[in-house]
Amino acid sequence: MATKDEQRNRIATGNGFIAALDQSGGSTPKALSQYGVEPEDYNGDAEMFAAVHAMRTRIITADAFTSEKVLGAILFERTMDGEVNGKPTAQALWEDRGVVPFLKIDKGLADEADGVQMLKPMPDLDALLAKANEKGIFGTKERSLIHRADAKGIADVVAQQFDVARQVAAAGLVPIVEPEVNIHSDSKAEAEDILNARIMEHLDGLPEGVDVILKLTIPTKAGLYDAAADHARVVRVVALSGGYSTDEACALLAQNHKMIASFSRALAEGLNVKMSDAEFNAALAANVEAIYAASIA
Repeated sequence: MATKDEQRNRIATGNGFIAALDQSGGSTPKALSQYGVEPEDYNGDAEMFAAVHAMRTRIITADAFTSEKVLGAILFERTMDGEVNGKPTAQALWEDRGVVPFLKIDKGLADEADGVQMLKPMPDLDALLAKANEKGIFGTKERSLIHRADAKGIADVVAQQFDVARQVAAAGLVPIVEPEVNIHSDSKAEAEDILNARIMEHLDGLPEGVDVILKLTIPTKAGLYDAAADHARVVRVVALSGGYSTDEACALLAQNHKMIASFSRALAEGLNVKMSDAEFNAALAANVEAIYAASIA
């Protein structure tokens, strides 16, 4: 319990951000292509996941990826099951880097209905949560997607997210609730107003001892989620980059003083497999510094 308490305190009060290293089957080819590894460079899923694990290992072991600026890291299940420098990934993150490990638990998005994409069913979730506990994972992440300001769709997304959050909390882990709003939505601001209202209702309904982290698209109206950040059941509010460039995401995040970053694509922007270690470390350090500065603004 001492470790969990220390990890929780770090996420709740630390200066820094949460790195998202959790691209899964559907988004892995795009993440690898951004890194300079194209589909013709690997053959089949096993080689693809080996390539992305090598990329993530390079990030995790880079000089700039330490607890000084990185509070936590979200892992894909295969990454959790792998090793970094001979240790299980979550153990290496916490013991060697001082970074709190999280696990992406969702199985992707269902087809769009009512302007949203709900979580696909997760029939094996209890077994996955048990494994996460054994591996030393602190919390989970589960992402759904909102495309437009549909009141029913948004209410359904938030209800499903909090149902999963209760199941995660019952397993002794801290859930990251992630109802993303599409940054290209024509009704983004309206969708965020509806989302904020539904989130606050569900937060008020959580019993003491069931706490969540919120991972949200950077809002059109700066400070929209300040009240959520101050809620007794919220450990932290973190922002996703959502397709913005690193510069855009950081500029927008800096306007929201009670949110910190949890960026994926923006963290890895400009990194390339062909870089020397010195070049790679310098490029990652620049991204880390920019994201850190926006997170503490």
